Amino acid sequence: MNRTALATLMVFSATPALALDWGSVPAKEVALFYPGQSSLEWVLSGDHGGAPKVKNGKACKECHLGEEKDMGATLVGGSKNEPAPIAGKPAFIPALVKVAQDGGKLHVRLEFKEGAQPNSKMDPDFATKVTMMLDDGKLPEAAQAGCWGTCHEDAAKMPAGGAADRTKYLNRTRAKPGRQGAGDELVAAAELEKMQAGGQLMEYWQARIKPGAPAQAAGGTIFDKRVEVKNAPITAEATQAGDTWTVTLSRPLAASAPFKGLEAGKTYTVGFAIHAGHTARRFHYVSLEHSLVLDKGDADLIAVKK
Repeated sequence: MNRTALATLMVFSATPALALDWGSVPAKEVALFYPGQSSLEWVLSGDHGGAPKVKNGKACKECHLGEEKDMGATLVGGSKNEPAPIAGKPAFIPALVKVAQDGGKLHVRLEFKEGAQPNSKMDPDFATKVTMMLDDGKLPEAAQAGCWGTCHEDAAKMPAGGAADRTKYLNRTRAKPGRQGAGDELVAAAELEKMQAGGQLMEYWQARIKPGAPAQAAGGTIFDKRVEVKNAPITAEATQAGDTWTVTLSRPLAASAPFKGLEAGKTYTVGFAIHAGHTARRFHYVSLEHSLVLDKGDADLIAVKK
């Protein structure tokens, strides 16, 4: 390793996840593509040819796995569902994803090249953000549509968002969900409390990256809005070697509410997102939904103990 690479490694790294023998952990290639303004409402509308299949219970990846790069190319240039294309922005980012357990923690590692990203100047603080969303089976919309279960027509920078600063949310929290957006009218407070008590929320982990500084970790939930939890039990590590980033998000298997308990024998749904080129909000790359299990089982990602 030359001095430059060693210096980069020292700047960005912490020790726990880097100490794992990642070379013995199998990798899954996941394509993250540019989605434009493709909301959950659009997915369920007549504008989307697959809407009848989705309404009949088909998951997004049953039709679109393997098509992510082509979809990104269609959307990033502005020919469909993108009124504000960013000139020169790559259509997709391929990532190698590895998962493992060690010391009572789940580690999720993404290795990727961003490509030549134009600087959007949307987020002056962080050039790159890497996010994973996770559900433990309590949200059917997550298993069927991954991150799209929280992506709506009336969120900020979306078609019906207007001047609102509305974040991601779950449709089940809204009194009147619909194509033009559900606004902020919620279902009855008692019903919201019941849903929250039952764990009907999406969890997210995030690494925020500014070259030359350690990665910053964040985490929280999405329910009636996105809420970042102070002192969330998430850690983040990032290293850069040439044009390749390696980012690891970690969390204890056991965590207090609102975070979900992670245990063998259960199947989790995860989705990945990367903001690149100082972007924010919807201007990111996203994956389709993927399944995750601990120890062993039938899933896209299997977190074995190291």
